[in-house]
Amino acid sequence: MKVSEAITERVQSAIPVDLQIQGAHLYDKTRRWVTRTDGEKIFVERPIPPVEDVELADIDLSNPFLYRQGRWQSYYERLRNEAPVHYLPDSAFGPFWSITRHADIVAVDKNHEVFSAEPLIVIGTPPRFLDITMFIAMDPPRHDRQRAAVQGVVAPKNLREMEGLIRSRVQEVLDDLPVNEPFDWVQRVSIELTARMLATLLDFPYEQRRKLVEWSDLATSMEQTNGGPSDLDEIFVGMREMARGLSEHWHDKAARTAAGEEPGFDLITMLQSNDNTKDLISRPMEFVGNLLLLIVGGNDTTRNSMSGGVLALNRFPDQFEKLKANPDLIPNMTSEVIRWQTPLAYMRRIATRDTVLNGQFIRKGDKVVMWYASGNRDDRVFDRPDDFIIDRANVRNHISFGFGVHRCMGNRLAELQLRILWEELLPRFENIEVIGEPEYVQSNFVRGISKMMVRLTPKSRT
Repeated sequence: MKVSEAITERVQSAIPVDLQIQGAHLYDKTRRWVTRTDGEKIFVERPIPPVEDVELADIDLSNPFLYRQGRWQSYYERLRNEAPVHYLPDSAFGPFWSITRHADIVAVDKNHEVFSAEPLIVIGTPPRFLDITMFIAMDPPRHDRQRAAVQGVVAPKNLREMEGLIRSRVQEVLDDLPVNEPFDWVQRVSIELTARMLATLLDFPYEQRRKLVEWSDLATSMEQTNGGPSDLDEIFVGMREMARGLSEHWHDKAARTAAGEEPGFDLITMLQSNDNTKDLISRPMEFVGNLLLLIVGGNDTTRNSMSGGVLALNRFPDQFEKLKANPDLIPNMTSEVIRWQTPLAYMRRIATRDTVLNGQFIRKGDKVVMWYASGNRDDRVFDRPDDFIIDRANVRNHISFGFGVHRCMGNRLAELQLRILWEELLPRFENIEVIGEPEYVQSNFVRGISKMMVRLTPKSRT
């Protein structure tokens, strides 16, 4: 470790993390005032032209409105067919390579020695002081040590023990839903179930569970990182609240354990009992980063797949009939939901050396973006890839969870939650009708549904 880094780490460990973020906020506001950039938005929504009207060299997959305007499939398809390793020299996030074919994405994701996850996994760069450290943006061996500290919470034995709790909470939420009248599925089901699971995983105060979702949404909506709508002042205020809340929770958990409380099998307990992470709180920005990573990881994939599955079955009603006729297809359908929705559109890497990928020369230091949402629609791998097919034979080849050392550690938990949701939905409701078009989040990273009105038709009693 460099001397400057050691000094920074010592200073950071002595100052509460929420006060560090408050100071960073003041610095950033002053910088924006001096440079007269305060309040300026980077992204303003404008109609995106048909892809055939755009020069190949100018195609920009980082536009955060591609999903909202329904242009993403055609843009991905053209690059897969004409320029699967595509270089954009100028964008709001700087130059980057787009990798759009399934095989090329897998090759990059598996090769962490040539394509590094450090220092970030999003296209853009956060404001200064918000570029916090998290293990998904680390390479081995540091990544492996920190991931190992929390991997056990989603071990098969623990998942089996969680299944009853997940099912009871799904039942509680579904039993409380209105029938034969419109309501927002995202708020009443997707967000609520996700918040309950996150609170369980973190042993977080149950009555404050919605805070975890709010913090996750705020962290993934920065303009500078992925084109999101949040302004910097909102981000800093929210991050300060999150840092204070998580720090208090960490200290409370440690105090209860020291007082003799039986250790739980939750993420906080695991971090506090592992030699590599027991002092994580003394590295405040790394502490916040890793807790935030676990919250975001538990939020976006499951939540947007819960909404995406309902949308898919409405877009493909023949598949809904097939599912009702054969509920044994639920496990396979769960994987198809995750492929079809692809809740996180991409991950980025940095080339650690000059290399060649699919005939294109990539220089050391170049930014490389693996578009998972494109790879999951690659007809070289999936037949009729834009269709939702619940009994798709090779659906497990989807790449929504990534590959290699960074493969999503919570993938089995996400699948378990989705499976249980549909096992409980089918006996209760004859139909789940989506009313109107859903609303989508503004982001090039999260393929999220922010609002989706539905109407439930209950099963008729015989």
